[in-house]
Amino acid sequence: MASSATTLLLRLLCLCTVLPVAMQAARPTNITIGALFAFNSVIGRSARTTIQLAVDDVNRDPTVLSGTNLSVVLQDTNCSGFAGIIQAGLELMEKEVVAVVGPQSSVIAHVVTHVANELRVPLVSFAATDPALASTQYPYGPTSSAPCTTTIADIVSLYGWREVTAVYVDDDYGRGGVVALADALEATRARLSCKAAFPLGADRATLTDLLLRANSMESRVFVVHASPDSGLDVFAAAHDLGMMVAEYAWIATDWLAAAAIDGAGAASESNNIQGVLTLRQYTPDSDAKASLVSRLAGAEPPSNNNAAAAFLDEAGGNVTFSADPNIRDANGSALGLSALRVFDQGEQLLQKIMLANFTGDTGRVGFQFDADGNGTGSRTLINPAYEILNVGGNTSVRRVAYWSNYTRLSVDAPTLLDDGGPPPNSTSTTPQQQQKDHQQQMSSVTWPGGTTDTPRGWVFADNGQPLRIGVPYRTSYKEFVSRDDTSKDGVSGYCIDVFKAALQQLPYPVPVSFVLFSDGETSPSYDELVQNVADGFFDAAVGDISIVTNRTRVVDFMQPYIDSGLVVVSTVKARSSDEWAFLKPFTPELWGTFVGFCIFIGAVVWILEHRHNEEFRGSPWNQMSTMFWFSFAAVFFSQREETVSSLGRFVVIMWLLVVLIITQRYTASLTSIVTVQQLSTGIQGISDLLAGNDPIGYQEGAFTGSYMIKELGVKASRLRELPIDEYADSLQRGPSNGGVAAIVDELPYVELFLSFNCPATTVDQEFTKGGWGFAFPHDSPLAVDLSTAILKLSESGDLQRIHDNWLNTGTCDSTDGVGGPVRLSVANFRGLFLICGVALLVYFARILFHFCQYHRHGTSDGAKEDDGGGGPFPDKEKSLSRLARQKTSIPDFMFFVDMKESEVKRAIRSSSSKSIGRSRSDTSDGPSSPEPV
Repeated sequence: MASSATTLLLRLLCLCTVLPVAMQAARPTNITIGALFAFNSVIGRSARTTIQLAVDDVNRDPTVLSGTNLSVVLQDTNCSGFAGIIQAGLELMEKEVVAVVGPQSSVIAHVVTHVANELRVPLVSFAATDPALASTQYPYGPTSSAPCTTTIADIVSLYGWREVTAVYVDDDYGRGGVVALADALEATRARLSCKAAFPLGADRATLTDLLLRANSMESRVFVVHASPDSGLDVFAAAHDLGMMVAEYAWIATDWLAAAAIDGAGAASESNNIQGVLTLRQYTPDSDAKASLVSRLAGAEPPSNNNAAAAFLDEAGGNVTFSADPNIRDANGSALGLSALRVFDQGEQLLQKIMLANFTGDTGRVGFQFDADGNGTGSRTLINPAYEILNVGGNTSVRRVAYWSNYTRLSVDAPTLLDDGGPPPNSTSTTPQQQQKDHQQQMSSVTWPGGTTDTPRGWVFADNGQPLRIGVPYRTSYKEFVSRDDTSKDGVSGYCIDVFKAALQQLPYPVPVSFVLFSDGETSPSYDELVQNVADGFFDAAVGDISIVTNRTRVVDFMQPYIDSGLVVVSTVKARSSDEWAFLKPFTPELWGTFVGFCIFIGAVVWILEHRHNEEFRGSPWNQMSTMFWFSFAAVFFSQREETVSSLGRFVVIMWLLVVLIITQRYTASLTSIVTVQQLSTGIQGISDLLAGNDPIGYQEGAFTGSYMIKELGVKASRLRELPIDEYADSLQRGPSNGGVAAIVDELPYVELFLSFNCPATTVDQEFTKGGWGFAFPHDSPLAVDLSTAILKLSESGDLQRIHDNWLNTGTCDSTDGVGGPVRLSVANFRGLFLICGVALLVYFARILFHFCQYHRHGTSDGAKEDDGGGGPFPDKEKSLSRLARQKTSIPDFMFFVDMKESEVKRAIRSSSSKSIGRSRSDTSDGPSSPEPV
């Protein structure tokens, strides 16, 4: 109670330094201000005492008003809107007050403000905090409580809560505060999911029913915006319903600090408000404040303020009231409206109040100006600040943070800047940017139930029904998701197992019921499934749902659990390399140029080395062979001749460099011909597919068709919508037979398709990036928690194990067909073997020819020597020996091969010479003449 009274006193003392009117010439002996409160309420009881104390302090110091007495008219609204407007508000204005402290109620303030505007009487209120009263419609109205709602929004954002339930009194004060709270939450990407309004004077049964309905919603973050008396009843009803326990978060606006914490009701309400966060306007510590706290009524009076003197100077000491021509009594009316008088100097006084800029007992006092420099339309205090208080057990209250519009949430008290004054209000910086610039933080909070664990902020709606999960009823590739009568859930598949595994990672149970979408005869429309989630027919959608732009506009997706970019699929047209593939890397022109340069280089080297190098000398045939051998052996870096001349070495080095580059390019080109073109499909990527006019297939019911039309510019006439089980047939038939040239589909479908269809392959890489995710309504907190669960599954490897269990069931081995190593056969090198074989046969034929020559001459000579001229009938034993020698040709051939070339030639020449000599001898002798008998 003392703290609340002190706060009110401090603010009123600052007000009284601005409101007094003093005259330079003839000052009035008395000026009057009004006070409009419900004095039987918590705030009203504190206000009555502190206002009177403030007036007494002003009148006690003669230097403040220089002989003019300040009086106050206390008008009780009796907690009644009608009585406060008619009896209190209008009666108070009739007494020619120059300013009014109050009213306490925003309901009364809305009506009294109209009267104040007409009579030009400024209102200064710290209780009527409806933000609508701060609009330019009410230039003489009270200030706004918008910073209070901004503080609550920052608290909600700090703890990551997305939904909030507002419990508020159903009047102008409550409705205006909730509207401002909704705007502040929207700036932090949170929202009001439920507005629970209760009437003025609601009994316990009404409040209980209201809280039961609010408790059936998902949100467990409650903000109570009410009057002190009714607000405490709300907490009492919540305590009786078991809502002041763990997993709940309760935040009260600044009414609770005065009603229960600073007031006398703290002890009686301690059990009901344990763990609640509330706000209290922050005033920095000072000597003047400490003095007031210690002695209340005997404090030093506040220092004078130039605003009052300036107003008196401009007013010329006149404080006058005049009749309002717009107000007159109707015929026979007893209301006495004509008694209401206009304060002639009201606008001047209002301007001086708004221009106030001084340091009082509460710290810096000043108001925010409009863009044009006029302060009459704003009436927002510069740098408002709050303390965030946490109510613990046994009436203990602990400050857990501060808030100001330039520090946001902080554990450190707001301080002045280096220039001695606080920074101006930031109207151009968004709350997100301010949160980024200043790392918001709070001390540890004790929540309802005595726990320090931050509440999750939401639960599943307490309506006794599990979440309705829409599942696409696939007609093909049921490995992903489809109906399963053997499962207790009625569905199964890769997507279902991922969803169940993610649910098991959550720290709370999630009851679900799977509902099949589609009739099972045709492929489901995934756009319609997502729209049903947005319309509330399903609580979520689980399946092979692609995350695309048009769907994210109506629902929220969780973290993708599998990549699903688009790829192109086409059939494999095997083009085996033929026996002359080794000639294809070079064109005939290049082959001719290369051979010509080999001969030319050999000739140049021979010319340069012939005169200096013995290896390049000899017979013409030997020199010619050396020249050709050197030039072609250099291609394989195997030349044996050494170059001794400087020019020769330079030419050889240049030629070896050329040979090195040419052989490397030849090797790379030949590798490409033998391997890459081994399985060429004719379509190298999406660009080739778009450039042609052949039909393109896509999956029935998928988004791929619309994507290719809108994003890639493909004509609709080229597209063919196909079920997955018709992919293989359409690809095999091709465009000429009513099929398609290629199919564009998402990677998971394609991988499963290729595992059963070996003759097909993917062309190039994914040309889009995407993923599959589960769809939830906008701002669903379950989407956030499941995203975290998916990341945990991915890090632990469980996500990959589920993938392998369902999707690695194909029969096509990765080493067979596409993507595997190329297996070469004899046919691939038949040309090379043919060239080598022909060369070897020629050489072998030459060897056989020389052997036959050697064997023929050698055998003939031996025969003649053995016969010894024995006549036509040689000796029988010698004939058998000669026959045996002719039959042993294989050992003779091996003996011949082992002989040196020179020996063979010498033996042949020797045999030839002997044969010629014998022939000549036989010719010279002639036939002998017979002797006469």
